Amino acid sequence: MSQLSYISPKAKFGANVKVEPFSTIYDDVEIGDNTWIGPNVTIFDGARIGKNCKIFPGAVIAPVPQDLKFEGEVTTVEIGDNTVIREHVTIHRGTKDKHKTVIGNNCLIMVSAHVAHDCTIGNGVILASFVGLAGHCIIEDHAILEGFVGVQQFVRVGAHSFIAGGSLVRKNVPPFVRAAKEPLSYVGINSVGLKRRGYTDEMVRQIEDIYRMIYVRGHNLTNALAIVETEAPASKEKVQIVDFIKESVNGIMRGLS
Repeated sequence: MSQLSYISPKAKFGANVKVEPFSTIYDDVEIGDNTWIGPNVTIFDGARIGKNCKIFPGAVIAPVPQDLKFEGEVTTVEIGDNTVIREHVTIHRGTKDKHKTVIGNNCLIMVSAHVAHDCTIGNGVILASFVGLAGHCIIEDHAILEGFVGVQQFVRVGAHSFIAGGSLVRKNVPPFVRAAKEPLSYVGINSVGLKRRGYTDEMVRQIEDIYRMIYVRGHNLTNALAIVETEAPASKEKVQIVDFIKESVNGIMRGLS
């Protein structure tokens, strides 16, 4: 621990934690084994940081949320193992809605991204530089958001999806897709990402067929889902897609135009 940092004696540290100069760590903080805290990092009360993480200069973890409804309730930021937080990232505590903001394992949060209160980010997620998540968003496992993507509050982004840089996300983005354009639209499935994660050619083809039924054939969403449930072969991915869309009470992004 650097003598040039302020580290509360009440904070809890695992083995081999390193804190570089000029960082500030408050009382109610827990940091797991082998995590590196770079210089000029501020970690407020409520931070729960896992093992083998790296937090780069200027990051601010667990300040009180930017929510006028916040009344000082005890809330947390929970960051999983092996996650990298790059320079000037801000991650805010939860509110009484969920009481926590969560970042999963093996995530990469790039320079100057912002994760607002009550967001839940899954495992293996990449948020590129200057991504902004408003409050209460859900970003599921292995989603990738390119630089300058802005996500509206309460929006859900499905697993293994890919959102092009500069996009504005106002509706839920189903799993396995690529999304781009303005307004945000379906432009195909994330076949490259899926194959990198072990999906077979046949699995990718079946996912693509499902999205043709939903987005390409010109059916309304209700009819498209009925066709998918009747015609598409049974698979875990089919269930995942259908359940996601049925749970999206505020709608999903539009199709090709």
